Amino acid sequence: QLRLVESGGGLVQPGGSLRLSCAGSGFTSGSYAIGWFRQAPGKEREGVSCLSRTGSTAAYADSAKGRFTITRDNAKNTVFLQMNSLKPEDTAVYYCAASRSLVVCRTLDAPRFDSWGQGTQVTVSS
Repeated sequence: QLRLVESGGGLVQPGGSLRLSCAGSGFTSGSYAIGWFRQAPGKEREGVSCLSRTGSTAAYADSAKGRFTITRDNAKNTVFLQMNSLKPEDTAVYYCAASRSLVVCRTLDAPRFDSWGQGTQVTVSS
């Protein structure tokens, strides 16, 4: 059974950094694309970043470009989201999700992701 577990969230000051982890089990690394999404209170879920099944494509929302980096450690079956220069508007619950689609990272379309983690809270505040 596929399972995703996020970790690494917390409280950080504006301008600070966090690295989120999405540890996968029940599937082979590289057999799923992994996306990161976030949802702030009262707001819709937003796609943040995505790494394709092959790892050849990394996609970012405009809000994340230049500040966030998505990577994968195949040996650990873990995908990371390095977040730098954090802003208060980055405050949200962050979720990772898995999709077997080969093209899902082009659109970060949430309904095309099959399995989701439980989320990790990121709070950016002074």
